[in-house]
Amino acid sequence: MAKRDYYEVLGVSKDIDGKELKKAYRKKAMKYHPDRNPGDAEAEEKFKELSEAYEVLSDGDKRAAYDRYGHEAVDGSAGGFGGQGGADFSDIFGDVFGDIFGGGGRRQQGPAPGADLRYQMELSLEEAVRGVEKKIRIPTMVGCKPCSGTGAKEGSKPSTCGTCNGHGQVRMQQGFFSVQQTCPRCQGRGQVIEDPCTSCRGRGVTEETKTLSVKIPAGVDTGDRIRLAGEGEAAPNGGRTGDLYVQVAVKQHPIFERDGKHLYCEVPINFADAALGGDLEVPTLSGRVKLSIPEGTQTGKMFRLRGKGIKPVRGGSVGDLLCKVVVETPVGLSKEQKDLLDQFRESTTGKKHQPKSSSWFDSVKGFFDDL
Repeated sequence: MAKRDYYEVLGVSKDIDGKELKKAYRKKAMKYHPDRNPGDAEAEEKFKELSEAYEVLSDGDKRAAYDRYGHEAVDGSAGGFGGQGGADFSDIFGDVFGDIFGGGGRRQQGPAPGADLRYQMELSLEEAVRGVEKKIRIPTMVGCKPCSGTGAKEGSKPSTCGTCNGHGQVRMQQGFFSVQQTCPRCQGRGQVIEDPCTSCRGRGVTEETKTLSVKIPAGVDTGDRIRLAGEGEAAPNGGRTGDLYVQVAVKQHPIFERDGKHLYCEVPINFADAALGGDLEVPTLSGRVKLSIPEGTQTGKMFRLRGKGIKPVRGGSVGDLLCKVVVETPVGLSKEQKDLLDQFRESTTGKKHQPKSSSWFDSVKGFFDDL
């Protein structure tokens, strides 16, 4: 099946910047996250597609190659398929736990390496900001102990393949053309097992569930990944063990919204506090702080609390907390309260107390007068 355009997958334009690209990915990734759609194969496929698209478009070099040549330029690199592993936090990958990626287009010298694994870890905002250590259980393939990973029965050992003489490749001559292909007998391994191990049936690996402790550094965000070298699947025939990649997904928070290193929140206040001013207690991730509201504060006013955001995992200054004031209209008023408000309304009518309303009504009057 032909792959969809990566920009179309993420629902963005080709001139989008990195910051907006990440926001678009995060929004869609949370919607189709496998943990929120258990048993939904379609959602899982969409999640994989989104993550593959984001990994390519978030990388400047890959994005440039994709823009110029299309999918052919990046196939084998997106999502780690055929890639070289990448750095710990700069890589973004997006499949769900249990997906494997590894192997490449080029033929490996010696035994093929074990498959890499991916694990999807969902964190609360607090865990992502402060860092956390978590234990995870993963099913994986490990080297068979009875045969020490050779696949051959104890007391025996694999023998060199007589078809390819241990090269793993055979050459076929067809007229003037010479074609090289994987040896059909040993499947490219260069060795054959005449007497297979009874425990692993000649595979050299057995399935096992293991528990790992993963340290999540402070400041990670959705799309970051952590590489645990050598914690992937064991390779048959003694090859290099694959790696485990833990991908981070940060859950939505009931109070705060994150944008990179900054946090946003809405603070509801009553109109008396907005009119008269005063001090309010607002939450931060490190505790409550006092916010001074000046007299005559209008709804939508933004207050910045410097240094109350997030310290980025890659270093840099701590972000800020931006609090948006929302004036709340009182409900469920008694007759006495309504009477008081009527008196208050009468006493505050005019430009002196309501400059915006007066200016707006003057503009409306002028508009109709000009008709």
